Amino acid sequence: MSTTQANPVQCEPHFNFGENWLRFLRHVDETRIAQATKSFLSFIGSESLAGASFLDIGCGSGLSSLVARRCGMLVTAFDYDLDAVACSNKLCQKFDSGSENWSIKCGDVLDTSYMKGLGQFDLVYAWGSLHHTGNLWVAIENAAACVRDGGRLYLAVYNDQGGTSRRWRAVKKLYQILPTLLRPILVAGFVPVQWGKTIVRDTLRGHPLASWLNYSKERGMSPWYDMVDWIGGYPFEVAKPEEVFDFLQKRGFLMVKLKTCGGGLGCNEFLFRKS
Repeated sequence: MSTTQANPVQCEPHFNFGENWLRFLRHVDETRIAQATKSFLSFIGSESLAGASFLDIGCGSGLSSLVARRCGMLVTAFDYDLDAVACSNKLCQKFDSGSENWSIKCGDVLDTSYMKGLGQFDLVYAWGSLHHTGNLWVAIENAAACVRDGGRLYLAVYNDQGGTSRRWRAVKKLYQILPTLLRPILVAGFVPVQWGKTIVRDTLRGHPLASWLNYSKERGMSPWYDMVDWIGGYPFEVAKPEEVFDFLQKRGFLMVKLKTCGGGLGCNEFLFRKS
């Protein structure tokens, strides 16, 4: 079930993530769901999650919320993007129809009053969403406030690569001002940049495009739609792992697990517990 919340006006152009997720939706099947579930549990742990409350901030396609439902969790999900809300609703109707334990809303993590109204949860999840809000640290602050004592916070935040990150930010701004018909060309132009070495390596090993074709095993996602998300994803902010750690430690969180991208391109994943 979806409810409507008024969204504050963003000051800068922003990527329509929900439109991209609606196109991805037709690829979601039980195989992808199983892959996403395996990835989720490998990081969060295999302890029983049945009956635990789950908040999905920036729910996007709804796949992570569906994984939480498959684990028996009571899900509250929201997104700023109305198309993302529609996408999550479609996924819910297809794979969890009639459930009263999956609430999907439109809301803004930067709206402190809205966030306080959600209450507190056993697991707050924000994978790759907070760095697209335009105010990363307020977003993390508001997300952390929704974690109950003893609960956990699972974040994925873009790694700060200094000058490289600044150049990617310029590419993302370019995507926003391009005519719609030219945007896929820009994305396609960066496939060799992102995937060139991997494709050459796979070819030399006798398995051309193996990594591309097997990409869905990583969180059940699609390489092309993730490329669109990456090139177009604006606003765009980054953080060093120690910055995230220090920020949340001062707010009573202990880091349970960290998975970095090795100082390169991508997201660092964090699992914190509120003491």
